[in-house]
Amino acid sequence: MILTKNKDITIHFASENEVGIILSFIKELAEYEKLSNEVSATEEQLKKTLFGENKFAEVLIAEYKNQPAGFALFFHNYSTFLAKPGIYLEDLYVKKELRGKGIGKALLSYLGVIALERNCGRIEWSVLDWNEPSIKFYLKLGAIAMNEWTVYRVTGNSIKNLADEFYK
Repeated sequence: MILTKNKDITIHFASENEVGIILSFIKELAEYEKLSNEVSATEEQLKKTLFGENKFAEVLIAEYKNQPAGFALFFHNYSTFLAKPGIYLEDLYVKKELRGKGIGKALLSYLGVIALERNCGRIEWSVLDWNEPSIKFYLKLGAIAMNEWTVYRVTGNSIKNLADEFYK
């Protein structure tokens, strides 16, 4: 358990017995982002991909007054230009009723500690362009928008079609 300056906030790495909490945060985040219909994750899938033999991501859980308050899910990427690992923050979420108490800042700050400990060259994440409160929060923390970059994604059948191109 990592204590923060605010004695009401603690942060710890999630354990396998917290997959229910993680999934509930994922669903709450999806609802906030108006993407609930895209969530197909299950507790079993989270156990396998976060705590199984091949761990694809890590999760920090923030608690406020000993109650789950938010989470940050991240994984490593790599910068060829820096020749260093980086951290990609996939999700950052704080329960609506607990926003403004320093929980999100504590999660991001601790991610900074992890990045330094692991000799990472950067921390990156994406934010929906309509999410003004989050954008203002990130800018206040010193983040800069990478407006010259556009995210591309391949999913579902498009992944299969892409893989099929290899065998043609």
